[in-house]
Amino acid sequence: MVGSSHEALHRIFQKDPALLTRALQRVLHVPFPEPREIAALNVDLTEIEPVERRVDMLLRAETDEGTYLLVVESQGKVDDRKRGSWPYYLSYLYEKYRCEPVLMVITQSSATARWASQPIRLGFPGWHSLTVRPLVLGPDNVPVIADERQAERDVPLAVLSAMTHGRGPQAPAILESLASALRTIDPDSAAVFVQFVDSCLADPQAKQMWRDLMTAIQYFWRHPLAEQVREEGREQGRAEAKVEMILHILEWRGISVSDAVRERVSACTDLDQLEVWAQRAVHATDAAELFVEE
Repeated sequence: MVGSSHEALHRIFQKDPALLTRALQRVLHVPFPEPREIAALNVDLTEIEPVERRVDMLLRAETDEGTYLLVVESQGKVDDRKRGSWPYYLSYLYEKYRCEPVLMVITQSSATARWASQPIRLGFPGWHSLTVRPLVLGPDNVPVIADERQAERDVPLAVLSAMTHGRGPQAPAILESLASALRTIDPDSAAVFVQFVDSCLADPQAKQMWRDLMTAIQYFWRHPLAEQVREEGREQGRAEAKVEMILHILEWRGISVSDAVRERVSACTDLDQLEVWAQRAVHATDAAELFVEE
């Protein structure tokens, strides 16, 4: 299922298309010509047949050496079906636009990056009819930008660094540097980058650190993500109050509450479930009766 991190990993190139060519040149060391113009194209590759095929991001780069199609795919894990779909995307795009397609894969996983970088060869050994060689951006080649001045020099690349390395031990330094660098760009762009990073931080501690850093940046709270953060805080507060109420009811009624029951109730964040337990607490003769139907 497509998640927020999947979307953020490729949408950052929609926000700053030039970042894609900088990644080709500086990170992957591919001598890609400097574009005069980059434009987004329709990502739908569906044919008349009822088979839907879409790339994650498709850009057209006009250069002095010709026109290129930059195909960007976010990849969360190994998926051997791509052995068929990626060659299809490239051949279809070449046929439709008659210009050279370039496949780029971006991932947060080193294992997925190693898998994605393997050439896809179709045909028989010694005579391949088609070979696809994806260019891959991942934790092993995207630079770790943990210096504030370096982050300020190329904020979109610093954002990509945070999105890619958000699971590693260097995440705190990366996030702190990026937080400072975001103050140097326009607030609207910064707010979009904030959401991209937030979507890609799978580690709870890193995500909380990022949100704590962003509370000091006033424009962050004008972004829709801010309302999501506030609502999450309100829900957490309501859940904590409901947990206390359940435990107080049991204790007030003289019912012994074991550590196991206390931990299970305290760990729950589902407000509907907590409400069910609260109603049962009023009539229960034993704390275990809260979970009788489960």
